[in-house]
This record gives sequence, C-alpha cells and structure tokens, in this order.
Amino acid sequence: MITRRQTVTVNVGGVLVGSAHPIVVQSMTNTDTANAEATAIQVAQLARAGSEIVRVTVNTREAAAAIPEIVARLEEVGLRVPLVGDFHYNGHILLREYPETARLLAKYRINPGNVGAGQHHDTNFATMIEVAKEFGKPVRIGVNWGSLDQQVLARLMDENTAAGSPRSGTDVMIDAMVVSALESAQYAEALGLPHDQILISVKVSSAPELWQVYRRLAARCDYPLHLGLTEAGMGMKGMVASSVALAPLLTEGIGDTIRVSLTPEPGASRKLEVEVAQQILQSLGLRQFLPQVTSCPGCGRTTSSFFQELAQKIQDYIRDAMPQWKAHYPGVEDMQVAVMGCIVNGPGESKHANIGISLPGTGEDPRAPVYQDGRLLTTLKGPRIAEEFQDLLERYVEQRYGRQETPA
Repeated sequence: MITRRQTVTVNVGGVLVGSAHPIVVQSMTNTDTANAEATAIQVAQLARAGSEIVRVTVNTREAAAAIPEIVARLEEVGLRVPLVGDFHYNGHILLREYPETARLLAKYRINPGNVGAGQHHDTNFATMIEVAKEFGKPVRIGVNWGSLDQQVLARLMDENTAAGSPRSGTDVMIDAMVVSALESAQYAEALGLPHDQILISVKVSSAPELWQVYRRLAARCDYPLHLGLTEAGMGMKGMVASSVALAPLLTEGIGDTIRVSLTPEPGASRKLEVEVAQQILQSLGLRQFLPQVTSCPGCGRTTSSFFQELAQKIQDYIRDAMPQWKAHYPGVEDMQVAVMGCIVNGPGESKHANIGISLPGTGEDPRAPVYQDGRLLTTLKGPRIAEEFQDLLERYVEQRYGRQETPA
C-alpha cells in the first residue's frame, strides 16, 4: 500500500486536490486561446478523455477576453471542467483588466520567475494574489528550471561560493527552485491568501533531478504538489520519461495532481497525455479509470496477428464504451479482461481475469475457450470470434455491474 504524504485540501473549481482525495489528472490545451471555438473543442476533448482539470494559456488581451466565451461554449455541451489560467509576464495586467475572466477561471498559475524583475517582482505578484483573494481562487506557484527566479538563484549561488564546502551548480539550482516556490507561497500567505488555496510545482526535464527537487520540497511543506516532467518529449520517449520520472515519487506518496507533458505529433490529438497519466496511476494501483486488458507480447507460438488485432479492438472498444459504462455500471473500471495468444499462459491468465479469451496459437486446435470469473463459459470458433467475444464482454458488463433494482 502506498501512503500519501499528508497535505491540506485545495478546492479547484469543485475538484478537491490533496492527500485526502484521489490524485487528479490534468492537461493543457495547445490552441490559441483567443480562438474560443477551437479552444473549447479541445478542452471538451481533453475532459471527455478524463482530464479533470484543464489549463489554458492566457497571454494576451485577446486570450483573456475569450475565456467567458470558452466557458459558455463548454456549458452549452454540459461540461463544467475547471479551467486554469496560465499566466506569464503580464498576468497582473490581464487579471485586473478582465475581471470576468478572473472570476470564471478556477485557478491561476503563477510562475515567480517571470512575474517581473527587480522592484516590479513583488508588486506584480501581489496584484495577482489580491485578485485571487477577491474572487476566492486558489493559486499554483509553478517554478520551472528554464525560467527560475534569477534573484533567488544568484543569492544561493553567492551563499554557496562563500561556504567552506561549496556544492555543485545543479544542487544549488535544485535548492533555488524549492526556495523560490516556498518563499513565493509564504509571501502569498503574508498577503492574505489562505494556506489551503496554494499548490506548488517545481518542474525540471530530468527524472533524477525531478526526484531530488520534489523530495526536498515535500519534506518542507504540506501544500498539495503538482507533478510533471516538463518538456518530456514526443511519443515513446516522452511516455517512458514521464513514467520513469513520476512513478518513484508517486510510490513514495508524493504528488496530488499530475500532468504528462507530451509533445504531440503534428495534427494529432492531445488526449494521449491524459491516457498516459491515467495509465501511470492505474499501473501503480493508485486509481482505476477503465478496465485493464491483459494481453501477451507474442512469440514464435503466435505467428498470426489475430490476437494482436483482437487485443487492440477490445482495448479500443472498452475506452470508447467507458463514458456510457461509467454512468450506468458502477465499478466497471475495476474489471480485468484477458486476450491471450496461445495455450502456454492463455487459459491461466484468462481464468484469473473477470472475463478472458485464450486464442489458438500456431498449429493449435482452432478453438478459443472463454473464461468468466474463473470458469469455462464457452468455446468460440469460426470467423466471428472477435465479434462474439465482444458480445460476451458487453453481456458480462451488464450482468455484473448493472444496477440492481431494489424490490418495492
């Protein structure tokens, strides 16, 4: 069992974030926020894929002005997913000039490294905190190593140089990120923002350094922490890097909301980062989002591609069916399904699943036994094995997870 690090609870537009609640999956749009229609469509796609919070860039007056229309478009289709405004450089201006946007956003993300330099830093930061207080909004103090507060870094570098046993530049930078985040959070509280309206993130793009910075931060505060490997990359590289980076922290109980920052392929859906985040949590046993499909990798016994095609078809079918299943079949996300390719592990894995099929391997009898809750249910054969197994799966869901009518 994983024991979560204890934190306060922060309410982000109705989504509760903290150790007393499930770890929250979030994502971010990559549309021009000023294009309200395109942004609302992408927010809806991400929300339907399972993103419980969605962040949008608010970088211009046009983007700020578009937020009310985006919210209205989402409400028209019945979606009330919390929107987070991502502010850099000019957030203090936009939040004051567009009060309706400030009211509608569920949270503000503030990067202390770019709210302003010198004497303007504290003034600009204070303006954003005053708006957050006025509208009762939580704030994420989001520190990134690519835009680290240079004043804090310079101060710690000077202290390190003056020390008898100076540390490496990387080690000082990690400390600077933690100090920047905590000093900003403390300043926000001094300005009157409640302790339970602050979340923190300290993102880097190296897994070992991510572990270090979050462990140090986690030991020094009880704010909820947002985890993510920044600039994780594209495709397999990004998925593997994010999984490697987040899993150790999550198993240590560190992390209350996560994002997988994947670079999408040109024109590709952004939903993949949501699915990867869900799978990380599900693989660690921290949350269940949809039924797990167990399938073998294949070997010389499975030279046919049929079991691969069936595994893919069943996995896609389950993901497409989940919005309806979730509404009508409580608990279905815990279901285990097996699609196996030969007699070696096929029957055993299928018996261990709620429902599973053991397909014939190369040279085996062309029959496919189906097991349900550990017992042989039927044996399929012929050209419609895939369709028949899908029908059996649908029937099993209805029978096992359908709401039982209470007798009058």
